[in-house]
Amino acid sequence: MFFSLKSRLIALILVLFVLSFGTLSFLLFAESRAVIRSYIESSALEKMEEYGSYIDMVQMQIYDVASLVFNSDMAKNWDNAMSDPQLSEGEKMLANLAMSRFLTQATNSYTSISDVSIYRRNGLRIGGENQVVGDPSFLQETWYTNFFTSGDRWLAAHTDVHERIRDHGNPVVSLLMPLGTFHHATARNVMKVNVSESYFLEPLSRIHLAKNSTIFLLNEQGQPLLSQQAHELGAGTLSDIEHIRNRTPKSGVEYLTNEAGGRDMMVYKKLGRTGWMLVGLAPEKEMYSSLHKLQTTTFVVTIAIILLSLCAAAWLSYGVTKPLTRLVLAMRQVQRGAFDQAESLLPPDQNVQSEISYVISTFRYMIVRLRQHIQNEFELKLLRQQAEYKALLMQINPHFMFNTLELVSSLAMQRRTDDTVQVIEDLGKMMRYSMHTNDDRVSLAEELAYVRHYISILQTRFGPKLDISIEESDRLDRLVMVKFILQPLIENAVKYAFQHQTTAQVCIRICRKDERLQLQIKDNGPGMPPDIISRLQDPETATSPLEPMLRNSSWHIGLGNVVARCRLHYGSLFAIHITNGDTQGTCIELVLPVQEENYVQRIDRG
Repeated sequence: MFFSLKSRLIALILVLFVLSFGTLSFLLFAESRAVIRSYIESSALEKMEEYGSYIDMVQMQIYDVASLVFNSDMAKNWDNAMSDPQLSEGEKMLANLAMSRFLTQATNSYTSISDVSIYRRNGLRIGGENQVVGDPSFLQETWYTNFFTSGDRWLAAHTDVHERIRDHGNPVVSLLMPLGTFHHATARNVMKVNVSESYFLEPLSRIHLAKNSTIFLLNEQGQPLLSQQAHELGAGTLSDIEHIRNRTPKSGVEYLTNEAGGRDMMVYKKLGRTGWMLVGLAPEKEMYSSLHKLQTTTFVVTIAIILLSLCAAAWLSYGVTKPLTRLVLAMRQVQRGAFDQAESLLPPDQNVQSEISYVISTFRYMIVRLRQHIQNEFELKLLRQQAEYKALLMQINPHFMFNTLELVSSLAMQRRTDDTVQVIEDLGKMMRYSMHTNDDRVSLAEELAYVRHYISILQTRFGPKLDISIEESDRLDRLVMVKFILQPLIENAVKYAFQHQTTAQVCIRICRKDERLQLQIKDNGPGMPPDIISRLQDPETATSPLEPMLRNSSWHIGLGNVVARCRLHYGSLFAIHITNGDTQGTCIELVLPVQEENYVQRIDRG
């Protein structure tokens, strides 16, 4: 009786849960503390790294806009105008307004910048939005005097009473830089770049080391840059932070004793660009409070599970052995492909009164479905091939769209209205053509019209540096072909011709010879590597998986796309010939079977 399935299940559960529970719980919770501690430390350091990268990005934008203003001719001309005693007040006011507009443009170019203002020693302040104010009160500001005496460049979060247009009186963090010279003591002008404090606080508020944790952004003097107060750190903590600042590691975790006698975890990250430092403090007891609760809960739940498992084992073991054995025998028949014999071995559903009946019923249903799947295998392969073809057809190169939009923007800025309208019309016609995907075949005239629109855009973009021509023979009026064949080849030809030449020469020839349509694209580029030529001309590539080609971003993806689609559509009736010139250039020739518009039935692709 002891060797029955029921008895063995009960005995096994008692051994696993009762005898092993004490040892496992001790080891589990002894190691869990170390694992959780390691996870918390690594997670905290990761969060600090992410926020540090964000701070570096904001600092980079601040330095970029400061450098833009510092190195601009506008700032130099304005400074010269302000220092020229022969200029009238009206001329100086015009210079001030021009400088204000320049500051507005510089501010609008960077999303994180709240405002940029210039303070001159004669009491003049120039800000964005046409702010020209002669108010010498700022000369008495602490930040202004400290800049000239000690060269303090960064200001902690403060409310700028002189600049309220963009930040609406909200606290800002500022960078101070001299204008016109590199030395702060000799500067006539001070540039003040403001960034709203919310740009620093909003991502910082989403970082939580513990329930009552606090993260500080400290400047090079160890003082908080944001709205947190220095006394929140405590004198002892400030001393520890200063000690850590002088050490070599740029980031790490330290455990400190707080004023209440407890231990705090301190995570720090040094920011190399400005000497700033990120410091996060979290009470250690909060980090492990959940672990102690979990230990108690686990003990209670485990006892309950043991009792429930004993009951479940006695119930499940009844009536399982026999149907399970027959199920195993049926599975072996399925492995051999004998589906009929496997189904006959399965016990009837009404003779099994436990959960195993559901498994048997599902297995029987699986056998039936597997038969159907095998019968439909050929049809599914055809459908998959069609789906792969459509995927290749819809593949586009987004760089052309981006380049065209940049071209339209450049033409508009140059006020070349006619060229702008022409490019937009060509692009619109190309997009309308590409939207029609109901049929993968189009007339040769439509494909050539699409190519001419594309060439028109290229010629507008490159001007006389691009020499491109199309030669057509007779008897092409009623021919049809697979769409999107010529444009990718022309794009590759132009692209790689310009990489090695100042002028790109591309010649396109379309002719009909007997029952073959020949499409030839010739360029003056560097030529194509021999291994790529042999791979593309190999007919076996038609049967290779297409998914890697869809994901491929290498230089020959356009040509690979064309070859794959032509081989899927025309089969053995398609041919490609690729040759390199003696000195430079590549000639690609596609040979397609002739099809006319009245040809309705799909061709035999071999």
